[in-house]
Amino acid sequence: QLQLVESGGGLVQPGGSLRLSCAGSGFTLDNYYIGWFRQAPGKEREGVSCISSNGGRVYYADSGKGRFTIPRDNAKNTVYLQMNSLKPEDTATYYCAARPPSTFASATTFSTSRYIYWGQGTQVTVSS
Repeated sequence: QLQLVESGGGLVQPGGSLRLSCAGSGFTLDNYYIGWFRQAPGKEREGVSCISSNGGRVYYADSGKGRFTIPRDNAKNTVYLQMNSLKPEDTATYYCAARPPSTFASATTFSTSRYIYWGQGTQVTVSS
């Protein structure tokens, strides 16, 4: 069974850091572009960051530029989302998702319909 499993969410104070993990089960993540998305209550799911299958290209939404990074460790079959200087508005459920490289185009970096595998999500709450 092909699965993505997120972990690492939790409660953190404003200005703090968290590292989310996205692990692949049943398939090899380095064959896919991996995206991180988030969804806050009452809002649409939005893209946060994306990394190419070989790690050579990374993309960030404006919300995370300068604060988030998306390292990947193909030996561990895991992609991370390192989040620094967290703000209350970063509170959301965070999801990772995978799409084949053949489907990727810059214009659709964060188009949710282009991602074929999704994790179950991990909650991030930024609050004092």
